[in-house]
Amino acid sequence: MAAEERSRSLPDGWPRSSKFVLSACAATAAELVTFPLDLTKTRLQIQGEAALEQHGTAPTVPYRGMVSTAAGIVQEEGLLKLWQGATPAVYRHIVYSGVRMVAYEQIRDSKLGKGDDETFSLWKAVVAGMTAGAIGQFFASPTDLVKVQMQMEGKRRLEGKPPRVRGVYHAFVTIVSKGGVRGLWAGWVPNVQRAALVNMGDLTTYDTVKHFLLRNTNLKDSMLCHSISSIFSGFVAATLGTPADVIKTRIMNQPRDKNGRGILYKSSTDCFMQAVRGEGLMSLYKGFIPTWMRMAPWSLVFWLTYEQIRRLVGVHSF
Repeated sequence: MAAEERSRSLPDGWPRSSKFVLSACAATAAELVTFPLDLTKTRLQIQGEAALEQHGTAPTVPYRGMVSTAAGIVQEEGLLKLWQGATPAVYRHIVYSGVRMVAYEQIRDSKLGKGDDETFSLWKAVVAGMTAGAIGQFFASPTDLVKVQMQMEGKRRLEGKPPRVRGVYHAFVTIVSKGGVRGLWAGWVPNVQRAALVNMGDLTTYDTVKHFLLRNTNLKDSMLCHSISSIFSGFVAATLGTPADVIKTRIMNQPRDKNGRGILYKSSTDCFMQAVRGEGLMSLYKGFIPTWMRMAPWSLVFWLTYEQIRRLVGVHSF
């Protein structure tokens, strides 16, 4: 009760730096809980690419599903390998989620503004969500690049390939030595495109569904309302973001020449066309189930944690 009273008494202009920290804390919790699903998703998305690289044709063996892929990682590499790449993933979300959450609220409350009835129209929510996601991902792209490469190291070792990176610091140094500082933003275009789509699904859907429920049902601004809203946001985000995620992952994981240019793909469009021609249109939804099964709990953990942290420290509800 005291926290709620403090929340109501505080102005909407609560320090952005503090909201950044709260977002980063909630994102860290969500990332650590759901990271094994992200690793599984990444391995599934790369499988078709690996077969094409080795044989020059579309793979003739069926892809393993999410459960068998995860079980295979545990059996072949060890249980802790399910969290390989978790460190740069947490670094990424400190930057990504911190920036996108602060940017969305700033755009919603100060730039586009709510209507006279205190509602935020859908088109404004779409613009705010896509813009905030794109900004957040651009700043976080270097850590995302390191995360993807580290996630694939266990598979490379089993295939008899030499390791590319030995840790987070070594990964950053290796990327910069091969492609310069610009190399840290390799694949940033599909990365930003994916983030814009995901946040149109995540931020826009959560904000819209939550306030729809508050206005049109008997639900209060409680954990039940937050849970329902996060379930919708996770599904929409996965549906919109999976094709761009497949393209992004393949571009970021491809080998590069001494100038830092990709060897397999010239651009995100080229990657898209090669995937469709070589593996079919549905290859763009490879890993959709693990993506959704990761985004659903990620969204749930993040939004519940974020809303509760805000309430505890006296910040008004999102």
